[in-house]
Amino acid sequence: MSGVALGVGTLLLVYWLAAAAAGPEAFESAQSFVGSFVGRLLLFGWTIGLFFHLCNGIRHLVWDIGRGFELDDVYRSGWTVVVATALLSLLTWIVGYSVM
Repeated sequence: MSGVALGVGTLLLVYWLAAAAAGPEAFESAQSFVGSFVGRLLLFGWTIGLFFHLCNGIRHLVWDIGRGFELDDVYRSGWTVVVATALLSLLTWIVGYSVM
């Protein structure tokens, strides 16, 4: 699911960038969609997918060096990925809104 969220978010980013290059009217249309509830929901899903991929990638790097294969370690690292994903996503959105 995180790969699907990353794909949709990347398409949304490409749409936004293409609209910015197409001119002010197209950019205004894209900006209004991205700023809508559905657009922000898609961006939030993209943020979650991005941080899940990042955290799980770090988990796999640890596995690549031969550590963390005990069953307790696997469960612990899995829950660490979930918690880190939630915290990083929320922190990103909180900081993003506080800067605006």
